[in-house]
Amino acid sequence: MCGIVGIVDAGGVSFPLYYALYALQHRGQESAGISTFEGTTLYTHKAQGLVAEVFDRHTLEGLRGNAGIGHVRYPTTGSKVPENVQPFNFRYRGLDLSIAHNGNLVNTAEMREEYERRGQIFCTSADTEIIGNIIAEALRTSKSMEDAVRLCMRRLRGSYATVALLNDTVYAFRDPLGIKPLCIGKFDHGYIVASESVAIDALDGTLIRDVRPGELVRIDENGLSSVQIATANRRAHCIFEYIYFARADSVIDGTLVYDVRRRIGQGLYDAAPVEGDIVCPVPDSGTAYAAGYAERSGVPFVEGLMKNRYMGRTFIMPTQQQRERAVRIKLNTVRGNLKDKRVVLVDDSIVRGTTSRRIVKMIREAGASEIHLRVGSPPIISPCYLGVDMPTRAELIASGKEVEAVRESIGATSLTYVPLKDLVEAIGCDERNLCTGCLTGCYPVDINGEKCYHCVVDYVAGTHQADLSTFRTGKQRT
Repeated sequence: MCGIVGIVDAGGVSFPLYYALYALQHRGQESAGISTFEGTTLYTHKAQGLVAEVFDRHTLEGLRGNAGIGHVRYPTTGSKVPENVQPFNFRYRGLDLSIAHNGNLVNTAEMREEYERRGQIFCTSADTEIIGNIIAEALRTSKSMEDAVRLCMRRLRGSYATVALLNDTVYAFRDPLGIKPLCIGKFDHGYIVASESVAIDALDGTLIRDVRPGELVRIDENGLSSVQIATANRRAHCIFEYIYFARADSVIDGTLVYDVRRRIGQGLYDAAPVEGDIVCPVPDSGTAYAAGYAERSGVPFVEGLMKNRYMGRTFIMPTQQQRERAVRIKLNTVRGNLKDKRVVLVDDSIVRGTTSRRIVKMIREAGASEIHLRVGSPPIISPCYLGVDMPTRAELIASGKEVEAVRESIGATSLTYVPLKDLVEAIGCDERNLCTGCLTGCYPVDINGEKCYHCVVDYVAGTHQADLSTFRTGKQRT
């Protein structure tokens, strides 16, 4: 999962890109980068670190131009090395191409092998370079970005929301299933595309709509236009965006995330009411869930945990040891609110169990008499191949375990997950239009050794049709 943004604005884009990336910092903390274009020159600055660490006024003033793109990275493919920091730049016969990508391809290895056989040298281990090479190759024979993106959508398998800067024009496109979010906003003198609407809010812009799955959007000095490249018989919006990744104040595919999480919290009480003295959220992602639970149950909402606002997300830290050490630094108990209390502890999800186990222990040490853990997602039982760092079943605490075994491992008095049907109802989207692979083990794209559901993609003004087999199964990865 990463954050991407593209802006065309007559007043210059480097500072707006910076503020937009700041609003998207929760989507990636490993690195940040910006590319802009002015005249005949492509300017790029990128490095490992947080947005505020990578850029300062001097670097931003050097990124000239009225068109540009930006990226914050959370690595799911490719090593944590400087060469994998996006955007990636390509140059061919007077065309400067810069590209940034949110998502994860599942056919990277076969695509890379094909290009290497043809003599292509790769400079990174990130799948974004594959996308850039496909586009650059298409532009060699046709200077049409529409043709290049059509070729991408035919050849790529996986999730991709992508922004590209081709000279002074910004392009944005989304995979035909719409797995990763991407939206469009407007300013007085320009337009923006971004992973989440909070980036538009940060610049006092107006949210127009989402980029449609399979759509190519073009933004230049003359305004915004778009063309539908591909259509699918269903969508596959990432359900984990609603559960955890997106900011609660974002609007994702027309739905306010906060409202989804509040409804889920209400459903958690309906699914398993319990006697409690306080409802305590795990901040910050559990707050909206806890508000909904407290609203429905009538049990007071009380903060029992305080968050260090200068800590990043422990879930996306690269090693288990770092995640464990970070929990105590990130959260501290409010002992006076917890002592001798029956605590209903509400969190968004349990992935590896590391954070939940440490939090339950901290609350018990603070004197709570009971700890009833309520979780805003069903058990996560399968890896995500499409952009969230849940790579193996062995790392997932709920994989192959009954709920009681997970409860015992975490140390809670009781444990309840929201049922999948209640989660889907809270989102307000048909389950067939959601990617639930991490919850069900059935994926929206063909992945070797995994189940996938039937999906047909048609290419507008083209003849190619990709028909994925129904429920292909094989040896599962562990």
